[in-house]
Amino acid sequence: MTGYSDGGIFERARPRLIGLAYRMLGSMADAEDAVQDTFVKWQSMDKVGISNPDAFLTTICTNRCLDVLKAAHRKRVDYVGPWIPEPLQIETETDPESDLERAQSLTTAFLLLLERLTPKERAAFLLRDVFGKSYAEVAETLGLSETACRQLVSRAGKFVQSQSSRSIPTAEQQDVFLKAFMSAIETGSTDQLAGLLAESVQLRADTGGKATAITRVLEGTEVVNFIAKVLSRLWAAGSILELKINGVRGLAVLEDGRIVTAMTLGFKEDGTVDQIYIIRNPEKLERLAMPTRHDARSGALWQ
Repeated sequence: MTGYSDGGIFERARPRLIGLAYRMLGSMADAEDAVQDTFVKWQSMDKVGISNPDAFLTTICTNRCLDVLKAAHRKRVDYVGPWIPEPLQIETETDPESDLERAQSLTTAFLLLLERLTPKERAAFLLRDVFGKSYAEVAETLGLSETACRQLVSRAGKFVQSQSSRSIPTAEQQDVFLKAFMSAIETGSTDQLAGLLAESVQLRADTGGKATAITRVLEGTEVVNFIAKVLSRLWAAGSILELKINGVRGLAVLEDGRIVTAMTLGFKEDGTVDQIYIIRNPEKLERLAMPTRHDARSGALWQ
């Protein structure tokens, strides 16, 4: 087969591979490395016998991500404080309503939910449920039988549905919450905010040991008190910018023009907030100021 040497087929596939790898790994840097490794292997292959380049590239990339996940598990043991996926400022190329499966699969809450699946459950679920691959394609990618892949997807799907972590609130619900949150930050009054938080609300901060922040997960009334008494003081020195982070409107705190804190949210189906994620690890904030484009039809990501 001809026409492979110029890398055109790979470059057309790259954004979709990035979209898959980021969802699997929760890190754009790791996703880019996995996709670059895929490119290196692609360049070294004899492509004459490759009848389906897209499936071939997906297989290489997926299995590279599985290797990275094994190493990541060991690194997480030594990670200082809670771990939260790298936040991205998402710009959707198409109407997200046209493909909610892929749009919702970028939320921080959903990416954290994937962390609770086994690596192969995660891969099978994403390939089948988010990227629309057939069970035969999933089986070929993972080197398993179709029956085994159906079982992986079924287990993962039941768990995901039981957690309700895919919900993207309406624009009005997001607006109401952010206004109440900012009011609490500016005035110290949580009268409006408290009614918008679920009783089970949690707040966690990711620093990786590279910035100051609370290292334990706060719950319930602790969250309200922390926002009013601590965040209102800590955020007072910076300017606050609203950004669309992983498909949900959030906030970024800037000091000297540099993002030093990002906040994104997890919503329940009733519109209340049950998760507040604060990212302070500077390595995870490096690219947040640069929009990442998302094609909801294909799941592709690129900057």
